[in-house]
Amino acid sequence: MTTKLTHLDETGAAHMVDVGGKAETERVATAQGSVKMLPETLALIRSGNAAKGDVIGTARIAGIMAAKKTHDLIPLCHPLLLNKISVDIEADETLPGLHVAATVTLTGKTGVEMEALTAVSVACLTIYDMAKAADKGMIIQDIRLVRKTGGKSGDWSADSVYGG
Repeated sequence: MTTKLTHLDETGAAHMVDVGGKAETERVATAQGSVKMLPETLALIRSGNAAKGDVIGTARIAGIMAAKKTHDLIPLCHPLLLNKISVDIEADETLPGLHVAATVTLTGKTGVEMEALTAVSVACLTIYDMAKAADKGMIIQDIRLVRKTGGKSGDWSADSVYGG
């Protein structure tokens, strides 16, 4: 683990990291999160009868679009030519709610952790937006990176650090 923040220079000023000299490698990052809601709200979403339409399909597209726009949303992120973005949303009756997972891949000089995290965050926000008429108390929770591969720092998994 590094003890230096890469986006700060020696004076503490924020700057964009120079990745020009880095080698291109295949990089993959997966993030996850969830939206906890009333059981009735989950049933409404699953039935396809939400007032705003297909909540899960729209949230999936929103997550994909968000990953592509991460550099516009997060300061100092590089614009990236992403190879693939997948956003999976699954219902969980025991939560109750929806689990969201996003995986982003590219061959490049910098990682895609922020793109995966942004995809999950925006997908969860879209679920909230589309179902808030039925349930304003929904909870967006547990958004985190779960694994990443590639690059100078190598592979990393939340399981190896936090136990899952």
